[in-house]
Amino acid sequence: MTDPVASTRPLTALALVCTLKPSPGESSSQLLARQLLDQLALHDVTGTAVRLADYDIRPGVSVDEGDGDQWPHVREQVLASDILVLVTPTWMGHPSSIAQRALERLDAELSETDENGRPLVEGKVAIIGVVGNEDGAHSIVADVGQALGDVGFSLPSQGSTYWNGEAMQTVDYKDLAETPEAVAGATAAAARNAAHLARLLAERPYPAE
Repeated sequence: MTDPVASTRPLTALALVCTLKPSPGESSSQLLARQLLDQLALHDVTGTAVRLADYDIRPGVSVDEGDGDQWPHVREQVLASDILVLVTPTWMGHPSSIAQRALERLDAELSETDENGRPLVEGKVAIIGVVGNEDGAHSIVADVGQALGDVGFSLPSQGSTYWNGEAMQTVDYKDLAETPEAVAGATAAAARNAAHLARLLAERPYPAE
C-alpha cells in the first residue's frame, strides 16, 4: 500500500484571535495564536492573525448582516486560507463572546456550497487554542471543535493546544517567563498535523454529492 500523495503547493493559515481586548492591548490569545502560526511556518505555511475585537462584527447567522457589518472582510480571508486557527480566552468556563459570535457567523457556511454541493470550507483544516487562568479548556475545545466540524472544517489528530493557569490567581499566559514544555509540545503537534492534513486534502478533496 502506497502512502497518500500530499500536495506541494503553498499553504496559508488565518488565525482568528478572539480576545476581548482590541489592539494594541497585550493579549494571551494573541500570543498563543502567534506561536501556532510560527509553528505552522516551520511546515511552509504562511499565516496572518486577525484580532476580531478590532472589527464591527454584527450578530447573526448570515454571510453579511449589512449596515456596516465587517464580517464579510474576515470571511473573505477565511475562504482564502487552507487552515483556520481559532484562539480564545476562557471566561467563566466558556469561550469568549467574540469566539461564540465568530462561530455563529461561520454557521452561514452550511448553506454556502460549491458547484458540486460541497460546503465552501470543506477541505479546510481547523485547529484550536485556549488560554485562561481558570478551568474550561477541554470543554471549550470540544464545543468549538464540534461547531467547526459541523460547518465543514476538518480537525487533525491532536488539533488543539491550551494553557490553564493556577485557579483563582491573576497570572496570564503572556506573563510567563517561558512557555511550558507541555504547551509548546501541544502547539507544535497541532501545527504539524494541521499542515499535514491540509496538504492531503488539497491533493485529495472530499468527494462531491
